[in-house]
Amino acid sequence: MASKKYKIAVLPGDGVGPEVVNAALKVLNAVQQVSNLNFEFLIGEAGLNCIEKYGTNLPSHTIDLIKESDACLKGPMTTPEGAGTHVSVAVQLRKMFNLYANVRPCKSLPNVPSLKPNIDLIVLRENTEGLYSGKEFEVVPGIGIALRIISREASERIARFGFNLALKRKKHVTFIHKANILKITDGIFTQSVLNVAKEFPEVQVDDMHIDAAAMQLIKKPEFFDVIVTTNLFGDILSDEAAQIVGGLGIVPGANIGDTYGMFEPVHGSAPKYAGQNKVNPIATILASKMMLEYLKEFEAAKKIENAVLKVLNEGKILTYDLGGSAKTSDVAEAISKNILLSE
Repeated sequence: MASKKYKIAVLPGDGVGPEVVNAALKVLNAVQQVSNLNFEFLIGEAGLNCIEKYGTNLPSHTIDLIKESDACLKGPMTTPEGAGTHVSVAVQLRKMFNLYANVRPCKSLPNVPSLKPNIDLIVLRENTEGLYSGKEFEVVPGIGIALRIISREASERIARFGFNLALKRKKHVTFIHKANILKITDGIFTQSVLNVAKEFPEVQVDDMHIDAAAMQLIKKPEFFDVIVTTNLFGDILSDEAAQIVGGLGIVPGANIGDTYGMFEPVHGSAPKYAGQNKVNPIATILASKMMLEYLKEFEAAKKIENAVLKVLNEGKILTYDLGGSAKTSDVAEAISKNILLSE
């Protein structure tokens, strides 16, 4: 039987990006050896490292390469700060490919310090508008305005994605807003979610203000299943949720639209650790697992998940953030070996 072929766009990124992406590629290569799959990795340039060379952090030839691929594995990238600087590569790609759903699963894992042992939630964040629409201007020197754009169409779309996700899990959606203050924008978001909820009578629906949700994530994280929220609120809550299950080093993220998916670790480029072979690659490895699920290669995805859990369970090869002294490459090697031994 001929193997299934996939073209995967790979953007190593900045800082520790190339190290964690290489770790994930090692794991994906192991998966190829024990599955009926064939990956063609299309390596692309993007990030801060491209600006001096191309005058942009997302060159046109990289965009063309992504368009040729079935999915994208993206490393962390440094985004310059300050007015007039380059827009984040992730934000550009989300808009360009209409990757409206940002999916960040946070789950208690073995031998990983977690606030509680039974946390299993997903932060689902609308990815294309809100304060990340980038519509900002200075009306007079020293006074700036940012537009928070919320539409019914985008709100209903992310809500429907969330309810469908909840159907496969614990059938519980909590939508997060601040409609008592942001009466128009979050009023639109709230009403949109409630409209979609009528299509899913079997799913329990709760809503919570953002400040209360930030508190309840600490107090009662086991309450949550699928959290649906707007762009900035989701960005903040997903980092908080990552920390309560052990930190950014183990939490993957997906950016999914109707026709394309991009997968990345939640953490940043951590330039101070670049080249030290030190950081935890599990977030990126689990992002590659999410990519295989997106491609409907569930058996192969499960091989990665099982191998990660086995390495964590054994507790011998852990990076510094989990209390160990293993290198990035050690973790990749151990997970790869477990995949190869699974046959």
